[in-house]
Amino acid sequence: MFRVFVPLLTALALLSCAPVQAQVVKVDGGSVRGKGFEGGGIIFRGIPFAAPPVEELRWKAPQPVIPWRGVRDSLDQPPSCVQNDQGWNQADYVIGREDCLTLDVRTPAMTGKLPVLVWIHGGSNRAGGPNDIVLSDVGKQVVLVGIRYRLGIFGFLSHRKLSAEQGGSSGNYALMDQIATLQWVQRNIAKFGGDPTHVTIAGESAGSQDVSLMLAAPAAAPLFSQAIMESGTPGFGMPFRSLTEAERIGDQADALLGAGGDIEKMRHMSVPALLAADLKLHDDALESDAMVWLRTTVDGKVFPTDPRTLLEKAPAKAVILGSNRVEFGVERPHRDPLIAKAFGLREAEARAFYHADQPDPPADPRMGSLDDQIGTDLIFRCPTEKMAQILSAKGAPIWRYEFDAAPGSGKTSHAAEIQYAFGDATFDHGQSLKPYWLNFMLRGDPNGSGLAQWPRFTAAAPAHVLFSDAGVAQLGALHPEICSLLDRI
Repeated sequence: MFRVFVPLLTALALLSCAPVQAQVVKVDGGSVRGKGFEGGGIIFRGIPFAAPPVEELRWKAPQPVIPWRGVRDSLDQPPSCVQNDQGWNQADYVIGREDCLTLDVRTPAMTGKLPVLVWIHGGSNRAGGPNDIVLSDVGKQVVLVGIRYRLGIFGFLSHRKLSAEQGGSSGNYALMDQIATLQWVQRNIAKFGGDPTHVTIAGESAGSQDVSLMLAAPAAAPLFSQAIMESGTPGFGMPFRSLTEAERIGDQADALLGAGGDIEKMRHMSVPALLAADLKLHDDALESDAMVWLRTTVDGKVFPTDPRTLLEKAPAKAVILGSNRVEFGVERPHRDPLIAKAFGLREAEARAFYHADQPDPPADPRMGSLDDQIGTDLIFRCPTEKMAQILSAKGAPIWRYEFDAAPGSGKTSHAAEIQYAFGDATFDHGQSLKPYWLNFMLRGDPNGSGLAQWPRFTAAAPAHVLFSDAGVAQLGALHPEICSLLDRI
């Protein structure tokens, strides 16, 4: 259900990677050598930001990087974190390793104080990698950082023995990895010409969810200044998971692996065995176990309390956030249970709005089927609206969007906006998202010369813009008839 199709950034493949001048930089742990682009800029791939999370360090917070001798050369393609093969992620699956806590940096210049963008990749928190984000030509004006973090059972498993070992909390190791990368950026990015006081974090899908969780996590608050969220919020509208519930999923993993409650035995089990167990884990609160690692665990460490409460108390930061007109739908057998769980006492009103007790209408060429719209509303559109309300209530400058574009005829899809923000795709009118995204990274406001005005979202005026082939339309509240019935982020 929760498949993330990463668009091919066609223009990026055409960028020449012929080295023009090697650069050596001293970072945490040792020295790294970058490669130059013929057209300018330098790239460093595969820089370790923490010790390999293997053997005794499996399911522990990221530890300081192990120093190395000599100079580490930039890799053409660093290993992704281990993951199951879901088809769309096969390239990452093939190069997956448990020793994967590295990041990539692309800089236009080694001196100065350029804004920084840190990209958190999507993939249901169980697949994917940063891939070629650092090759985007956005990197001609800002320092780009692409990060890797532990995935699936390796990044999110809670277990009773882990909680006992770690002071009463366990799980969310992947989010600790992300915080560790932001700490690395604070300590090291100035050596690459970046400004550690001007850091934007951005992500799509699960990456957007994780960006929203960085907005909530107290430890992350001082490490970045603003954020971009593309199609993802804390838990995607699902109720937060308690540590006790998370430990029960750990019990399942323990039983599947025959560990008998011995966490050290689990720490030394093979990667294939753990990946196989990951596919069998079940959460009764979910309609699809494909989302098992997207339901946020309140672990007591990364999140001392639930993320919504933390967001309401967190420092106000500028944020762009939005969703696509069609993301993906619910599976028809799951429709009724999903509506019941999402709307609770207001289920009847929601069913009436969707005409759910009548035959489905024909699919709309732009909006998709009824199941497409129910899934998009409940998992993306309405939680994003609630997130915008929470953030703007603190006085933070918030810009809300909806994206609707697809090559040729037909409807848009999950992740389709990435190539408009970071690749070379443009709408029929010749514009793209990139100028707005760049203005935000550079100046904290997406608006600029030559661009249609994008009004801020406020509680009094919950405005959004629709980016489509027809142009940039300034509109009001997004689907208030149905989103007003929900109180979920």
